[in-house]
Amino acid sequence: MMPVRQTLSKPDIQLSYLEWNQGQEPLLLLHGLGDHALVWSNLADYLAADYHIVAPDMRGHGESSKPENDYSFESAIADLEALMDRLGWTFAHIVSHSWTGKLAAIWARQNPKRLRSIILIDPIFIWKMPSFFRLTFPMLYRFLPFLKSMGPFASHEEAEQQARQLKQYQGWSSLQQQVFQAGIEQKPDGSWGSKFTIPARDGIFAAVMQVPGFTIPLDTPALFIQPEQGLNRQNWQIQPYKTYLKNLRISQVPGNHWPFLTQPEPFNQTVAAFLAEHRSKIS
Repeated sequence: MMPVRQTLSKPDIQLSYLEWNQGQEPLLLLHGLGDHALVWSNLADYLAADYHIVAPDMRGHGESSKPENDYSFESAIADLEALMDRLGWTFAHIVSHSWTGKLAAIWARQNPKRLRSIILIDPIFIWKMPSFFRLTFPMLYRFLPFLKSMGPFASHEEAEQQARQLKQYQGWSSLQQQVFQAGIEQKPDGSWGSKFTIPARDGIFAAVMQVPGFTIPLDTPALFIQPEQGLNRQNWQIQPYKTYLKNLRISQVPGNHWPFLTQPEPFNQTVAAFLAEHRSKIS
């Protein structure tokens, strides 16, 4: 089924989201840095019969508003809670990728009743960063490969040429082409670049550095999805999740940091199996 593009109007921003309104059980899909809601379309199609699925474009991304500042975790969580209130959801299962894995951990700590379960897909930066990183981080993230797609590019063709070299577009499937196309736009000066903005990039990185993901043990049922070519390959990277998530399972899947784009079939099956165990008894 085709998702419907919807908009939630808040006093500070417009939050755009895709909705697959077929099943009953609430499922919220949160994309990573520089991505947008369409990255979830394969997974959502796979699960749509059993779940009421919503995938927002996080603020600063996709079709949502792009304020000059306020990219704190508090603002992002407030966006999501306002979205759930609009949908009439008291809780949801949360699927989160990369930096939103940290967001999910913080949210589960602050308002655990809202999160029936959490799925963390190759999450990053769970700890608060040491202050010396603040000097090196801006230099680092300018060279993170996936952020090269931000541009600017002289032409659409040049932007596509760059995208085809990035890990999230390995294989260049029709879905990957749609994701690329939906995430890029022509700028007023005629150049091409990502809809993801530099203030969003800088603001999210600042929040990621300043706020610890874990401070207390959490009982929320959790699945850590570890792609074979992902970022979390060492025991020390996964240990914090084992320490703080008291109801944790770890599943390995093929693919890289974006398994839902590069190896969707085994990824979808892994997510579906976990969610099936934690669905509400009344649905």
